[in-house]
Amino acid sequence: MPNDEKTIREILLAGNYVTADDIAKAAAVADKTRQPITEVLIQEGVITKNLLGQAIAESLKVNFADLRSFPPDKETVLVIPEKIAREWHAVVFKKDDKGAVIATDDPKQLKLAEALKPLFKGKKVQMAYAFTEDIEELFIHYLKALETRFSEIIKKEERVAPEIIEQIIDDATAFRASDIHLEPQEKEVIIRFRVDGVLHEAGRIPKEYYGNILNRIKVQTHLPIDEHFSAQDGAIRYQKDGATIDMRVSILPTLDGEKVVIRLLSQYIRAFTLNDLGLGEQDQISLLKAAKKPFGMILVVGPTGSGKTTSLYALLKILNRPELNITTIEDPVEYKVTGINQIQVNQQTNLTFAQGLRSIARQDPDIILVGEIRDHETADIAVNAALTGHLLLSTFHANDAATAIPRLLEMGTEPFLLASTLQLVIAQRLVRRICDRCKISTAVPLAQIVKILGPETSKFFSKKTTVLYKGNGCASCGNTGFRGRIAIFEFINITPEMQNLVLGHPSTPQIWKLARTQGARALFEDGLEKVKNGVTTLEELTRVSAPPEI
Repeated sequence: MPNDEKTIREILLAGNYVTADDIAKAAAVADKTRQPITEVLIQEGVITKNLLGQAIAESLKVNFADLRSFPPDKETVLVIPEKIAREWHAVVFKKDDKGAVIATDDPKQLKLAEALKPLFKGKKVQMAYAFTEDIEELFIHYLKALETRFSEIIKKEERVAPEIIEQIIDDATAFRASDIHLEPQEKEVIIRFRVDGVLHEAGRIPKEYYGNILNRIKVQTHLPIDEHFSAQDGAIRYQKDGATIDMRVSILPTLDGEKVVIRLLSQYIRAFTLNDLGLGEQDQISLLKAAKKPFGMILVVGPTGSGKTTSLYALLKILNRPELNITTIEDPVEYKVTGINQIQVNQQTNLTFAQGLRSIARQDPDIILVGEIRDHETADIAVNAALTGHLLLSTFHANDAATAIPRLLEMGTEPFLLASTLQLVIAQRLVRRICDRCKISTAVPLAQIVKILGPETSKFFSKKTTVLYKGNGCASCGNTGFRGRIAIFEFINITPEMQNLVLGHPSTPQIWKLARTQGARALFEDGLEKVKNGVTTLEELTRVSAPPEI
């Protein structure tokens, strides 16, 4: 498969999928943002991912297998044994009595055809090109239930703990889990995965094997194995088949034993864009306008787990250029990014947010990211850093954008300093995305929508019926109807009028009332737009936000 940027660029030009001018413009953006040109072309709407696949397939003189839109079922995938499928990156795309179409990311590999001959004797086999990531997603069909694999490992009585841990991590990554929970009960240990913000039971382990599993985790995280009655925190770098996963481990004693929670730190953030976050065009303009100013403060607010850090890193990726000194202080550092100086908070050495921020300010930074403003001291130093020629990005715990300003003032931040430095406040929540592979639509009467959302929401709908979407459930989404998450946003721009209001110690309703007159949309309204566009569901929206009172 042609996988280098130069070859793909030549393929797109040769097939008239793009013009030389498109390539030149995309190359300029890619150079600034350190993204692949193909990614920029897709973001800018010059081509779609399907067109890219078709262009590559055309250059290889085969058809394109769109596995994302037309995924084969489990029975079809299992026609090829797992060993062959994984070795050659191949799955059956279509099959009938006459033959089969095989999807692979390298249709020209001769040994694949040889390996498939015994499976399709006397039948015609055609090769088609498919994206590597789409093929690998279908490998989930080869996974046996975790408990079945645990039983097989236990029967062998060899390397029980290491193999069980490996199977758990492999499954967690296959199902895109953000967290693994190992929860000891009286006679067994329950394993749960958090996928798209929701916990699901994945399997159970007999409790007699848990001690060895727990000890192995502690050894890998460099924690004392003889300590069982205090909270412990550590980190693991897990490597397998050339892939690396950074994991944060938290161990906490409970009545039935020590509970372990492992946070899997996703690598996808490196390829995350503002579009991926769910930011609309106008919100992107507001954010980039504030970020291009040489100094000032951008705050992202919301509860724990609402994606605040992810949003700031997506912005940092755009701002990350060789001529800028970008420094972060975080607890913990979740995403390692080349070209950025990242500092980990360490309470044992008195490296707190406040102390670290003081030191950063003496390191000639252009842009500073503070993981979280937790106290008056950090807020005070952050505001002063933003006032003295630095662009400062940070997160803050507040329910909505309008609440953030009074909370900072209550912390003791001087109103004139806050008014002078604050550029933008963004509130966000995460909602689950409807699975694209099993999405269906239905016309829903307004009366039914109002019944879910409340009578005051009828003003948001102009028709008696609205087409809404949901996921029907499929193998790709684990029959949940959802796959991935997206954020809903609320933006408050700090205009001259808002600065004057801040000077007078305003209340949350006063701030929101002024923001409304200046065009601000509530979290609920942004979410409702995503519901109408088929990105999420009404139920998901009402789970994280409520209609605005003003």
